[in-house]
Amino acid sequence: MSVTTRSVQAPVWVLVFGNFVVACGVLVVPGMLDALAQDLRISVPTAGTLLSVAALAMCLGAPAFAAFTSRVDRRVLLVAALLALGLGHLACALAPDYVSLAVVRPFSVLGAAVFTPQAAATIGLMVPAHQRATAVTTVFLGWSMASVLGMPIGNLLASYGSWRYAFALIAALAMLAAVLVWRVIPSGLSVPPLTLSSWGQVARNARLRLVLLATFMWCAGHLMVLGYATPALRDLVGAPPALQAMLLTLMGVCGVLGNVMLSRAVARIGADAGSRVALSFVIGGMVLWSLAAWAWPRPWAIGLAMMVWGIGSFAFVSNQQARLAGSVPALASASLALNTSSLYAGQALGAAMGGWMLTWSGFTSLGPVGLTLVGVALALSVWADRINRVARS
Repeated sequence: MSVTTRSVQAPVWVLVFGNFVVACGVLVVPGMLDALAQDLRISVPTAGTLLSVAALAMCLGAPAFAAFTSRVDRRVLLVAALLALGLGHLACALAPDYVSLAVVRPFSVLGAAVFTPQAAATIGLMVPAHQRATAVTTVFLGWSMASVLGMPIGNLLASYGSWRYAFALIAALAMLAAVLVWRVIPSGLSVPPLTLSSWGQVARNARLRLVLLATFMWCAGHLMVLGYATPALRDLVGAPPALQAMLLTLMGVCGVLGNVMLSRAVARIGADAGSRVALSFVIGGMVLWSLAAWAWPRPWAIGLAMMVWGIGSFAFVSNQQARLAGSVPALASASLALNTSSLYAGQALGAAMGGWMLTWSGFTSLGPVGLTLVGVALALSVWADRINRVARS
């Protein structure tokens, strides 16, 4: 199904808002991890397990829901995902203690496992093939917008009010997004049914395997540091909550700018080059973070690192989605779901490794190890591009 550019504008921006809400739900815990640990009287590594269990649930949920819901109308599926996200975060807001929150948190993000890949697949059904990469990267702008508002607002609400307010706000936004999706996304959109052969075709495609593995390695290195950003900022530069929120906002603003610039450029330079450019910014930022943490722990130095790092962070993920959607369009629903699974598997690994390293070696060790993992992601990405060039020649 294809529609005119004008008629697809409203669905695109509604899906951007939906991704914004979903991303706020995912990013809210890293944004308020320090305050949440203090309020629940648990250690930062223990609080970090909330990141791991949520990421693991999304990792397993993305391909499972893609497989079992491939015959469901896309509008119905996206609305159901947002309603599940809203109810789950309401349950988080009402959790009486850490144990209850640890049980509820994985269920609260299952809607995110569905929404992000299926939003990309849905908009791919609504635009001509030559507009698909731009549309997919635009829809993912919601994630970078959430980095501007989601993490800082969660940090401020938890620091000056209660972490429960942050969860309740996301629940309300999810309900609003569900209404908008129902009103704007047309009914009758469907994707080709996924079978075991669909997953097998993705697994046998060397390029798709490498792109997915690059996503996994990037996210592991990224979240190993960013997942513990608020306690790291407090430990490294003595940043109070207001300064933490300001630095997170600065990083998020750069994330939006980077995503917008690469979204506009992807039609010209291609998603492969866009991913390499984005990863180069991430690596540059993590180099600066590591140097600042070890040798010059000052707010301005950390802030500079976060700005450079932010430019590439969300741009990389949106370009990855465009690469997958454009590589084998018939397998886009499966490959995008597996990309989401790779993201969250990387989050689970990064959060777990980060918590373990904090226990044994402190905050200064996070940057170099995370940087190494992102470097591996760049190597994998270049390898995938080389396979693509050979196949076209």
